[in-house]
Amino acid sequence: MSLPSIVYLDDLTINPGDLPWTALEALGPVTRYRRTEEADIVPRARSAEIVLTNKTPLTAATIAQLPRLQYIGVTATGYNVVDGAAARARGIPVTNVPEYGTAAIAQHTFALLLELTQRTGHHAESVRQGRWVSCPNFCYWDFPLIELAGRQLGIVGAGRIGRAVARIGEAFGMTIVYATRAGGRAELEKVLRSSDVISLHCRFTPETRELINAATIAWLKPSALLLNVSRGLLINERDLAAALNSGRIAGAGLDVLSTEPPAADNPLLTATNCFITPHNAWAAQGSRGRLLNVSIENVRAFLAGRPTNVVN
Repeated sequence: MSLPSIVYLDDLTINPGDLPWTALEALGPVTRYRRTEEADIVPRARSAEIVLTNKTPLTAATIAQLPRLQYIGVTATGYNVVDGAAARARGIPVTNVPEYGTAAIAQHTFALLLELTQRTGHHAESVRQGRWVSCPNFCYWDFPLIELAGRQLGIVGAGRIGRAVARIGEAFGMTIVYATRAGGRAELEKVLRSSDVISLHCRFTPETRELINAATIAWLKPSALLLNVSRGLLINERDLAAALNSGRIAGAGLDVLSTEPPAADNPLLTATNCFITPHNAWAAQGSRGRLLNVSIENVRAFLAGRPTNVVN
């Protein structure tokens, strides 16, 4: 029996070159592309039985033009890049990787929070520029330095990542409260009104779209800090930028935006006290290694006739 042809449409972000491909290559001939534009998807995948994708979309129209396709592996947790119904109609399983980056994402959440509370990057750069050498005092700081101990961390969403963030918060001496879907809007309001730090770790759904907006921002303390390493569309970006620029809330740390890469005129890019990282909370090498390994195991399970992590 011949080995299946495997095409990976966009392997750059998951593995820029620091992880081995040998386990995937053992399953069949592999053709890998750094990234694939829409016009190139069908020409590149037409002869493949197995297609792997991270963010390259596979629409119903595209799937219809891939006659040999038998399996689609999404090398991510979110799988909305694939038309699952169109694949199911062809008997093509679509799989994802449901959990791989919990530790890295929780760690990144606190990296953002600590930058907001300590301004380590700013002060380290000021030392590099010679300010400490010429300082008349033995120390200095340019922003209020905020202790986390004794403050309340409100976590929106109580899944794996939310609870991992809670454990770190507890280690810092913070009090933890949750707002969950079951608790509804009343619980959300209570958590937003009472918390010093709010961290978003919920799924993006029609109900959570722009969960943070002018109305809910009005519930926050003026000293509140907002964190989002979940989905950019949880926040109305213009409302948050306005709140930051007016001093309505104290700061925000974000790893995600509504459109990625963002448009140059996204108001959060220049908002006051807003720290933004380029959606790389998940990208620690250990996290990416787990992602790659589970993606390969998904392919191996499919070839053995026992597909796992099927989402369609």
